[in-house]
Amino acid sequence: MREVVFDTETTGLEPAAGDRIVEVGCVELVNYLPTGREFQIYINPERPVSEATVRITGITNEVLRGKPPFSHPDVVDRLMEFFGDDPIVAHNADFDRMFLNAELTRLGRAEIARERFIDTLPLARAHRPGSPASLDAVCKRFNISLEGRELHGALKDAQLLARAYLELKGGRERAFDFAGEAAGEAGQSAVRTPRAQRPVPLPPRLTAAEEAAHAVFVETLGEAAIWKKLG
Repeated sequence: MREVVFDTETTGLEPAAGDRIVEVGCVELVNYLPTGREFQIYINPERPVSEATVRITGITNEVLRGKPPFSHPDVVDRLMEFFGDDPIVAHNADFDRMFLNAELTRLGRAEIARERFIDTLPLARAHRPGSPASLDAVCKRFNISLEGRELHGALKDAQLLARAYLELKGGRERAFDFAGEAAGEAGQSAVRTPRAQRPVPLPPRLTAAEEAAHAVFVETLGEAAIWKKLG
C-alpha cells in the first residue's frame, strides 16, 4: 500500500486573499514505512511573503527569487506525478488541501478530493483525547526527535509526520505485520509453509554412556519427572 506524506509552507494563511504556496515536501510510504523517495521544491509565489512566514520558516523573498512558479512543469507536473493516485497524508489536511487546490484551480486543473486525504490531526486527538495534537506535540509523545527543527520546512515536517503517522497507526510492528499480510495475499515468498517430515530420522547424537547417565539422573527425580510422563 503506497501513501504520500505531504506538507506545504505558504506566504500566509488565506489562499482566498491571495496567499500562495512557497514550498512543498513529500515522503513516499509503502506499508507505512518510508521508501527513501522524497520530493521537495521551493516555489516563487509571485507575491511577497509575510513577516510571519519568514519568522516561522526562514524562507525570504530573496530565497524564492528565481525559483519556478507553481505553474512550471518542474513543480505542478512533478508534484502530481509523485502523488500518483495514492492517498495523501497531511497534518491538519484541510489547510494543505485548500492551498493545493487553490493553485490547481488557478491553472484550470481538477481539484484533489477531500476523500484522498488522510488527516493525522484527528488521529492524534483520538489517540490521546484532551492532549495537544500539534505535530510538535505528537512527535514529543512518541519520542521523535525534533533536533534541527528550529524553523519549519515542508520536507522536514513531512519526514517527521511520516514517523508520527507510523506510530499513530500502531508502530513499526504494525507495519511489518501489514507487509507480511500483503506479501501473503500476493503469493510471494513471505508466506510460510510447513516443512515436510524427514523420510529417514537423523541418528541420535548421544553416546550410550550419556544415555545411561541421563537415565540414572532421571531416576533421582522421582515419579514427577517430565521424562517419565512423556516416555
